[in-house]
Amino acid sequence: MRKIVLLALSFVCLLNVAAIFETFNFVEPDQFKEWLVSGKPMLLVDIQEKAGFAAAHFPASMETNAFPVETAAERARLDPAVEAYKKNGHEVIVLCPRGGGGAKRTYSYLKSQGVPEEKLFILSGGVEKWPYREMLQTGK
Repeated sequence: MRKIVLLALSFVCLLNVAAIFETFNFVEPDQFKEWLVSGKPMLLVDIQEKAGFAAAHFPASMETNAFPVETAAERARLDPAVEAYKKNGHEVIVLCPRGGGGAKRTYSYLKSQGVPEEKLFILSGGVEKWPYREMLQTGK
């Protein structure tokens, strides 16, 4: 019994260490602005909660309300984004309140569902630190 417990604890520790070393692609606000202005085809996946999305979001972004992306139900809210990617193959930009843990969990989930890592990006600083506020919409 003791060996099983130790083995289970070792496995959990190994998973946590792997998560620490996972890498993510970030896009800086200036680069993302260039992509938006140029009309680059992208899938904008906004995971903000309903109130955050209503307060400020990018035009044409997909509202998922999946934040903080910790439960299976929250991850399931991302499945329409996976399907949209499979249809159009565009780069996927994860939009989060601050571009932190929720965005990283979204990135990892989308990657696990078949979105190639080279097509995945997280907006650095998230929507809250977006410096070009005039480019955001309010309300639904």
